[in-house]
Amino acid sequence: MRRWPIYWLLELQLSPLGRQLADLRRVELGGRGYLQFNLPGGLTPEISYELGAMATLDAFFIYYAALGGQTGPFLQPLDTAFTPAWSPDLVMTRRYRQDHRAVDTLASQHCYSSDLADRPWNALRVLDPLSGGGTTLFTALMGADAAGVEQDENDVRITVTFFKQYAQQQRVNHTVKEERLKKVGRRWTFEIGKRNASPAQRQQCILAQGDAAQSAQLIAGFKPHLIVTDLPYGIQHQGKLNALLSSALPVWEALLPPSGALALAWDATRFGRAEMTALVQQSCSLRVLDEDLYAQFGHQVDRVIKQREVLVARR
Repeated sequence: MRRWPIYWLLELQLSPLGRQLADLRRVELGGRGYLQFNLPGGLTPEISYELGAMATLDAFFIYYAALGGQTGPFLQPLDTAFTPAWSPDLVMTRRYRQDHRAVDTLASQHCYSSDLADRPWNALRVLDPLSGGGTTLFTALMGADAAGVEQDENDVRITVTFFKQYAQQQRVNHTVKEERLKKVGRRWTFEIGKRNASPAQRQQCILAQGDAAQSAQLIAGFKPHLIVTDLPYGIQHQGKLNALLSSALPVWEALLPPSGALALAWDATRFGRAEMTALVQQSCSLRVLDEDLYAQFGHQVDRVIKQREVLVARR
């Protein structure tokens, strides 16, 4: 059982768990919405890991209709096999920038849409080429290596300072290398973990200041499996959005391996799903997944962003 907004229902259906769940439905307990489902095959280590990765910023529960002769319902938090590399506070602290729960879903859906769905998070590398305040970046760091590109120098410096201070407060071993990249911008590379630790116990995080269309130069040496980004909400005119994606999408496509995928979230109040699909297909050769469940991820974020859409594309 899991507390839910509507896009979590779709996430579960699209995930590798989708075929192993039975009786997936929406229920209300104590005035709060949940997703309820059965696991006919039991809670295996693989399912436990997957549930834990999906619940990094929330939780799953075991449902009991009654316990000890007492009528329920009762919910027991599920202790899963997934241990995040960082405290979820790292993401929650930055939530003012974006709807962090939707970003978590976006990252999960993105991974499921690629050929990498069976890989553990610590074997993946994620790029957010429009990283803003770093919410998607830090969500990815719950298990994966991550890189972010942002043009606003002030945003990047604030995010770098925040991450440095957070790592110091949490007493996480790390080193930071700052570089000036000729004609393209600056880059800060965090190497996280003890120097003599195994690769599985170390992480890399890159924060780069520069143009999203120059992502390849800004993160040179970092090869993402997945590209997950939330388009800037401040763009009011379609011309600016066209210019941004027309120049950046071919670069992002070139960074992806054959098994990778690209996911975009955006404010669709003025620029609908059909227009975005057409723009992506005109700008690169990625195939937009627009069938069945993929076309149902639209949701309201707040009173300003009344329709937020998610689009996934693959080679």
